[in-house]
Amino acid sequence: MSPHGHKENHKDEKSQQASGAAAPAQPDVQAGASASTENEPGSLAAQIQRLEAEKQELMNTLVRRQADFENYRKRVEKERHQDRHRGTELLVEQLLPVLDAFDHALAAGDDPGGTEFRKGFELIRRQLWDALAKQGLSRIESVGKEFNPHYHHAIERVETADYADGAVISEFQPGYVYHGRVLRPAMVRVAGAPASKAAGAARQEN
Repeated sequence: MSPHGHKENHKDEKSQQASGAAAPAQPDVQAGASASTENEPGSLAAQIQRLEAEKQELMNTLVRRQADFENYRKRVEKERHQDRHRGTELLVEQLLPVLDAFDHALAAGDDPGGTEFRKGFELIRRQLWDALAKQGLSRIESVGKEFNPHYHHAIERVETADYADGAVISEFQPGYVYHGRVLRPAMVRVAGAPASKAAGAARQEN
C-alpha cells in the first residue's frame, strides 16, 4: 500500500469518528422541541381555567350588586310610602274637628225653617266623610260594645242594670281609626253593675 493510500484511510476513519461523535446530539434537539410542544397545551389550559375563575367571580359580584340594589330600591319605596302615609294621616287628623263641627251643627236643633239649611250641611258632611273614608279613615263603633281601652276613653261610669257591666252606654265624641291605627279614641260613658248587684255577686263567689 502506498503512503498516500494509508493517509486517505486514516482521514476516512477520522471523518467517520467525527460524524459518529456528532450524531448523538440530534436526539437532544428533538427531545427539547418535543418537551416545549407538550408544555404549551398545559399552559393554555391553566390560562383558560384562570379566565373561567375570573368570570365566575365577576358574575358573583354582579349578582350581589343586583341584590343590594333591589334591597335599596325596596327600602326607598317603603320609606316613600311611609312618608306619604304620614302626611295623609296628619291631614286626616287635622280634619277631624271639622267633622265634629258638622256633627254638632246637625244635632243642634230641628227647626222646621232650617230644613234646607240642614240638608246642605248633611250633604257637605257626607262629601267630606266620603273623601276621608277613601283615604282609609273609619269610625270606631262604640255604643253597645264592650269597653276596650285601645279604642275607648272612659269619661264617666254609670251604675245601671240595663246594660252589661263594662258596656259602652253613650258616646261623647267619636273615635277614628286610620289604616288600623287609632287616631283618636272614642270618649264614652261606660255601664257599671249596681253596688247591690255587685255585692251579691261577690257573696256568691265566696
